Amino acid sequence: MVKTQISILVLGILVFFNCNSNDKLEVKNETKPNQYITILGISQDAGYPQIDCDKECCNAYYEGTEPKKLISCLGLVDLLSKQKWLFDATPDISLQVLDLKKNHLDNGKVIDGIFLTHAHIGHYTGLMYLGFEALGGNNIPVYSMPRMKTYLENNGPWSQLLAFKNIELRQLQNDSIINLNNELKVTPILVPHRDEYSETVGYKIEGNNKSALFIPDIDKWYKWERNIIEEVKKVDYAFLDASFFRDGEMKGRDMSKIPHPFTTETTSLFENETVETKSKIYFIHFNHTNPTILESHHLKDSIQNLGFNFAKEGDVFEL
Repeated sequence: MVKTQISILVLGILVFFNCNSNDKLEVKNETKPNQYITILGISQDAGYPQIDCDKECCNAYYEGTEPKKLISCLGLVDLLSKQKWLFDATPDISLQVLDLKKNHLDNGKVIDGIFLTHAHIGHYTGLMYLGFEALGGNNIPVYSMPRMKTYLENNGPWSQLLAFKNIELRQLQNDSIINLNNELKVTPILVPHRDEYSETVGYKIEGNNKSALFIPDIDKWYKWERNIIEEVKKVDYAFLDASFFRDGEMKGRDMSKIPHPFTTETTSLFENETVETKSKIYFIHFNHTNPTILESHHLKDSIQNLGFNFAKEGDVFEL
């Protein structure tokens, strides 16, 4: 009789804790929308702090006054279908996949798919962690444009990922919609950039209620056949290239050889637009020399006072 009572008591305790654990998991998900984008990184390809940088910008990290910034990356999460995707495979992919798993969705998969923008180091080299020496992935879907696909197929070590079936390439076409499920769709959009090995795309990401534009890399807005102001007006959020704040900040380097829209150029371009339009913009992809990569800076404050925003790791945007 005593043993039976003890067994019932233990069973009751286990059920109690099990229920509470499940309740906590449900509450955590209830605090987020059904479909959303989350910011998994904000820095330029080489990260923050950057290699061999002993300038004030990176010393702030070493002195403990500024946190590490992961490389520019978006996560796309669907809590209803229990799916999650990455936009770009960065060298920080291990931490970014962990972030998605711990803080957003653990669906038993490493990732449901990866969308690549182009073949510069911060945007695709994270694929190596899916390979034989690391994860040993099993046909993880990787979405890429035609030149990018050919580059991966014909150059090692990336071709080994295909030979070992660690990844499965799925070809994209400019302006052609990919339906991820009934709720979410993705459209690649060609943009002008330094296309040594592949073309470069941004992405339009659409849910049932809202949409976003993601362009982490572009040469200059005036080189694009589309009007960036009109493109921003079509979406709810625009995550835009802010690699450099202004001309001259890269001491000892000719910045015309590494063209990007300066933050000051973008803000000037939108100067006469409404606050509603400006507030859709979230700057991302900051070089370590860009003072707005810091948690707090007077130049960052001045841009925010104009109505613009800065992407921050952990932010969530409902779709």
